[in-house]
Formats: sequence, structure tokens, C-alpha cells
Amino acid sequence: MVPESPHSASTHTAATEAGNPHAKPWRWWASRLMTAGLVLAVGVLLIFLLGVAQRIGWIDAGGGSTTADESAAETIYTCPMHPQIRQPGEGRCPICGMALVPASAGGGTVDETAVMIEPAQRRLANIQTATVREEPVVKQLRTIGAIQIDESRQATIAAYVDGRVERLFADYTGVVVDKGDHLAVIYSPQLYSAQVEYLQSSRTFRQMTDSTLASVRQVQEKMVTNSRQKLIELGMTNEQLAELESSGNAQSRLTIYSPIGGTVTDKLVQDGQYITAGEPIYRIAELSTVWLMLELYPEDAARMRFGQQVEAELPSLPGQKRTGRVAFIDPTVAASTRTVGVRVELRNDDGKLRPGDYAQATINVPIGPRNEVYDEGLAGKWISPMHPQVIRDEPGDCPICGMKLVPTSRYGYSDTPVERPLAITVPRSAVLMAGDHAVVYVETEPGRFELRDIELGPILRDQVVVLSGVKPGEEVATAGNFLIDSQMQLEGKPSLLDPTKATGGGQPKYRNTPLEFDSVPMEELAEPAGTKLEELYAAYFRIQQTLGADEQPAAPDAQSLAKLAGELASTEALTAEDRKRLGNIAEQAAHLHHMELKAARLAFKPISHDVLYLATRLRGADAEQPYYHFFCPMVPQGEGDWLQDNDRLINPYFGSEMLRCGELVHTLDPDASSPSEVDEQEQPGDAVQQNEKGA
Repeated sequence: MVPESPHSASTHTAATEAGNPHAKPWRWWASRLMTAGLVLAVGVLLIFLLGVAQRIGWIDAGGGSTTADESAAETIYTCPMHPQIRQPGEGRCPICGMALVPASAGGGTVDETAVMIEPAQRRLANIQTATVREEPVVKQLRTIGAIQIDESRQATIAAYVDGRVERLFADYTGVVVDKGDHLAVIYSPQLYSAQVEYLQSSRTFRQMTDSTLASVRQVQEKMVTNSRQKLIELGMTNEQLAELESSGNAQSRLTIYSPIGGTVTDKLVQDGQYITAGEPIYRIAELSTVWLMLELYPEDAARMRFGQQVEAELPSLPGQKRTGRVAFIDPTVAASTRTVGVRVELRNDDGKLRPGDYAQATINVPIGPRNEVYDEGLAGKWISPMHPQVIRDEPGDCPICGMKLVPTSRYGYSDTPVERPLAITVPRSAVLMAGDHAVVYVETEPGRFELRDIELGPILRDQVVVLSGVKPGEEVATAGNFLIDSQMQLEGKPSLLDPTKATGGGQPKYRNTPLEFDSVPMEELAEPAGTKLEELYAAYFRIQQTLGADEQPAAPDAQSLAKLAGELASTEALTAEDRKRLGNIAEQAAHLHHMELKAARLAFKPISHDVLYLATRLRGADAEQPYYHFFCPMVPQGEGDWLQDNDRLINPYFGSEMLRCGELVHTLDPDASSPSEVDEQEQPGDAVQQNEKGA
């Protein structure tokens, strides 16, 4: 193919334009492209100018991004373990070292004692409420007891004379006998000679005539009487004596009869066995009545009374409930179990209650003043003081023990129905407890949950009696209340674990900040008081280290602290306030070594406060060692201050549980004019780190 020449190409283009009337000239296209370029350039210029105006502040940036930036900049971070720690940026808690988390807005802060929970949050947390009620309350005690033989219906059959067992009629354990049944035959030469003596003396007395001297006759008559009484003492019954007198023949074998009816529970000898006087042969128990032995805590036993009804059910007799009455309440508390024994008497006419078996007892105890109660079965009745199952409409004698019946009113039972006292109750799941501190969350309006401190009464199975803090008709959270409490902690408000603010009025209930001291120059206490003061500090430090080691204070340390404080309290050189503080120390420390560890730590708190106040302004003349003031915000009910003679933190309030929980607050140098503050960044590592176990 031969390429075209330029001349031919131009000729072709011109021919094409001439032949195609719809073709656009190139100038037309250039004008269109220039217009589009100008529009694009103007748009870019406007965007550029807008950005410059925002940078120099002529106009504000878009609302969405600015709000987000400001929100991020204003986010408050807090510690999950120490909600009082709040700072605007991320970091770690200066107390326990945990990573800080954002403090949740939680739907908005309404006040210092409540949080608002949105409906969506409420459904997600499954928060449920229940109504505070005012109603008569009965505490149902359920306990396990053992069936035992009624001791008043038990007899031991023993030999009255030495001899040999010829025959046992009740020859195995479990034989049921009636009163008067013959049990055994005993061969006894001693009994035979006593019978011969009685027969001979009786015959001699009968042979005497009227001419016999009166004195001789009296002596012989006494011999007959004494020999007959001797036979009675050797176990012969009146019927056996009558038979002996009528027959005139002495018998070397004695039959023993049962004094009561019942069941042979023990057979203690065998046929042909030689026995001595007083040796037991049988034990027989009359089982128409048995005892149910219970053990109750003293506070429960204090509400029991003689004759009170008790229901019992045995695993061996499912579905069969037996009703008994309280026959005895032990007046003492068992030292080993710290319980009170309660004995219940049960009827056992069918013989199905077997001694040694176990039964579950249920006792309904009304909650309220312990005065008159109403029991329909005892109203206006007479009862046996020994056998509460014996209840009569009229006075009389007990058919079992013969004692006079007494009116049931003696034991606090009313003849007419008594109005039962009302108590304020909440479901047990509504109460959050930490030590002696108990709270509930009350929904005062939809979505608003308010923290309330409550005073607890008796804790029942599914209910709790509340003495103060809530009113009937209010709604309390029964599910999800731990999540509500967590929300309170994250917002830095009072909560179950941090009750450092009041639940009303916003005033602090417990101080949960370190003690602050006035800038008072340190004074040197003259001798010998100065030496005693330094010895007092040393005794205090030994107790502080003992508590930190999870041990009870030693008696010498506690006694030394109390003695030194008492002696210094009478020092005239001290101010009235100092003497008062020393008196408080002496009083608190006197019995410190007798307390359990938990109680000792609680009593150590006021001692520490008074020692701290003294150490900020009083030291001995030769004192050179600085003291260190520590504070732990996790101490229950706040006020967790204490003093150490070194800067290695040892928490006396928690011991190994949270040994390093706390912070160094002041250094008390005897040469300094006032307590020196400790910069958080300069604290010793051990003073601001919590051990791993505590964290």
C-alpha cells in the first residue's frame, strides 16, 4: 500500500466536511471544553477558600465533626476498682495500677444518689422490681434433729441380790413386754437364808404366849418386821411375800417382774451368768412417746416457748407429718457448737418413730415483740409442766407424772386471738450487702434508681425485714441491681462498695479521703513523757505489722499500748485534746488482743486516727526517725488511715488480701515544721502498687 501525501489528506478532509453537513468544527469543541474547565476551577477555588476561612476562625466547622472532637476531648476516665479516681485522659490508676476506662454517661447524671436507666438498657440488663410490703411476718425455722428415747419412760432392771441367772424369759432385744410380766429367774442363797430367817422369826413370834415378857415380845416383833423389810429390799414383791407367808416354804429362786410396759432395748446378761447386786439385766423403754432433739442458734431459741407446736417429717416416712410440742429449752449455750438444745415431745402410738432416726423439723416463729401469742390448741387450756402433750380443758393432775396441770397463760399463750405485728419486708434478692453495709435501689420514678442505705432486721428464707430506709409501696430493684451499682461506681457516686457519700443531701457519710492536718510545728515532749510517747508509737507499729501479717495483736503489745496511753493521758504538759486522744487509745487498745482478726482491724481504725494526730505534732526529745502516713480508699466505711515507721506499705486493714493497697500521703519528719505532702510521682513503688492477689 502506498501512503497518502499530505496534500491528498487535506483534500480528503475538506471533501469530508463538504460532504457531511452534521460534523462540528474544532473551534466549537474548544469553546465547550473551556467552559467546563472554568466551572471546575471555580469549584476548587471555593473549597480552598472555605478551608482557609475555617482555619483562621471566620466560620465554624461542620457540627458533627466538631461535636465528636469535643466529646472525645472531654471524656472522663475512671478506675473500675477506685471510682474516686477521675481524669480527662487515658492512663493507669495511681492506687491499683489498673487501666482507666471511660466513665459512662449512663443516660445523664440526675443527682448524686441516683442514676437514670434508659428502657433499652433496662431490657438488656433484665432489671426487675418488686413492691415493698408491710405484713405480718413469720420466720420459718427448718432444722434436722434426732429421735431419742423419752428418758422419763425408760427403766433399767437390775439384780437386788448376788446370784446366778437361772432363766431369762425376755431372751432377745426388741421383746415387747407389759407391766408385771416376768422377765427372769435368779437363784440366790442369800435370798433363801433371808426367807428362812423371816419364817423362823415369824414362827417364834406366833408361839409366844400372854405370859411372855412384854419386852421380849417387842424385840421379837421388831425382828419379824426387820426381816420382812429385808426381803422387800432384796426384791421380793408383796405378792411373793404373801405366798411365802401362806406356804411357809423358803424359795431359793426369785422371779423378777417388769415395772413398766415397753420394749426391751438392751439384754445385758445370759442364762447361767453369775451377777452381783445392782448389776443391770435389762433396759426397757416405753416408746409411745419419743423425743426429737433439735439444736437452734441462740437468737432463734430466744423466740421459742414451752408448748410451741413443731412439725416433723422423717425421710423413712415420706409424706407423713408428725406434730409435737416443745417440752424443754436448754438454759445454756453449748460451748462447742454455740447452739441451744430444744427438746420436742412426739406421740408414737403406732410405733413408727424409731430412736436413732433423723427428722426434719419445721417451726413457725412470729417476728415481733416476744409477748403473748395465740395458739388455738392452747387457748384457755391447762397443760402439764413436764409433758406438753397432756392438754386438758380443766385443771387436774398429769396422768404420766402426777404433777398439777397449769394454765397455758403461764407460758405466754393468749385465750383470745392476738393481733400480729406488721413488719416492712423486701425480697431477699433486693438487698446488696458488704460487711455491715446494706443498700437497696429504689425506683422513685420510671428509670430513676436511687441508692438507699437500710437497717436490716431478721433475714428470712425469701424475705428481709427492713427496720428503716424504705417505705411500704415503694419499688425496689430485685434483678440487675448489681449492674445499677456498677453504674453508680463508674459515675463516681456512692455505691455498695464505696459508701463515702450520703444517700441523701449529698453530704459525706464516711470520710474516704486522707486525714488533713494543720501546719503546726512539731513539739518535743520532755522526759520521761517523751520516752513513753516513743514507746507508745513503737507498740502501735508492732500491732500494725501484726495485723498486716493476718495475725491477732499480741497481748504484750496491746497491753503496753493501753498502759502507756493511760499513763500519758495524765501528763499535765499535754493539752486537753491530746489527753482525750490518749484516753481513747487506752480504752480501745485494752481488749484488742481478745478480739478476732476482723474486729481487731475495726478497732484499730480509731486508734490509728488518734496516733496520727499525735504524731503530727508530738515526738520525743531524741526522736530522729520519720513516720509515714498511709491511706487506703478501699477500707469499708472509709477513713482508712494508718501510720508506719517505714515507707514500705503494709496494709493492716486487709493484710495478704490487699497488702499493697494504699498510698503514701504524708511524711512526718520530727525535724520538719509541718507534715510534708508526698508527690504522687515521687511515691515509693511499694506504696502505690497493689499486689496481684489484691488486684
